[in-house]
Amino acid sequence: MPTDPMTRARREARPPGGLVLDIRDRPGPPPLRFEAADGRLLLRQGERPVLLGRVDPPHDGLFVHRLDGYRSPLPPLRSALLRDPARGLPDQYARWLEDSPHGPLHDSRWLLSEARSFPPYVWHHDFARSWPGSHLDWSGRGWQGVVPLRRLSPPDAPRVRAYRKHARDGTSAPVLLWWVSSFDGWLLLDGHDRAVAALAEGRDPVCLVLSRAPDDEAWRRTADEVTAGHERRVARLDARPRPWADRQRATMERAYGDVMSWLPYEHAPTRCWPLPGGPAAWDEIAARVMFECRSD
Repeated sequence: MPTDPMTRARREARPPGGLVLDIRDRPGPPPLRFEAADGRLLLRQGERPVLLGRVDPPHDGLFVHRLDGYRSPLPPLRSALLRDPARGLPDQYARWLEDSPHGPLHDSRWLLSEARSFPPYVWHHDFARSWPGSHLDWSGRGWQGVVPLRRLSPPDAPRVRAYRKHARDGTSAPVLLWWVSSFDGWLLLDGHDRAVAALAEGRDPVCLVLSRAPDDEAWRRTADEVTAGHERRVARLDARPRPWADRQRATMERAYGDVMSWLPYEHAPTRCWPLPGGPAAWDEIAARVMFECRSD
């Protein structure tokens, strides 16, 4: 159900941009949620399965199979938003996510941050264009790609052609990605046609990235451990003075400050709920899906 505007999540500013939502009174499971059992993943929206995943036996990757019927948690974007894409978009997207009956928010701290550039492999090699099945290869240094949740339109589709002009002009609204730790990559929640349009114009899509942030207790516990380690290193430096000790201390202090400033905003693991019925239930859904989609 949509959220009462008077009970919106507390917002925290995130340097150098974006925001953090502190979601309370939504213990879950949320409408869009992962369920897991014995190496099997199910992404469910309401009661509808929209994605099945199974880990390779040697743990070298993840096979995913998407199903039709996914619904974006954002409303259709108005043309005025496209003409002025910098107008408070993180907060606007956050409001839409809070109000949506189709989204992934549950009790936690959530980070919503802008991303304008990615390593080349994210969109140009590890963008899962094939439908409905894809393999997320973890055998190298991880996967770090994007999984669409609906079939992609061709670059010459009418809606994509309209968005290509916005991509050329730099006025396209951001696509919405969700960082999923069990994928080592992102789900494309909204903006499939805008993403195709940007790529057709030789550009990376401008993105807003949604991810879980560490709870206060978790990041403060890590901060205490980092501080203790830093103090031990400084003490060892002070115990054996050298001509360059001041420069080394300054470097250590800068590194410590950088780590501490980002700890509250690191990616936290994506939560999964137990899959009702366990592996047998997943196998039953998978068998039915593969039978219905065998022509793919």
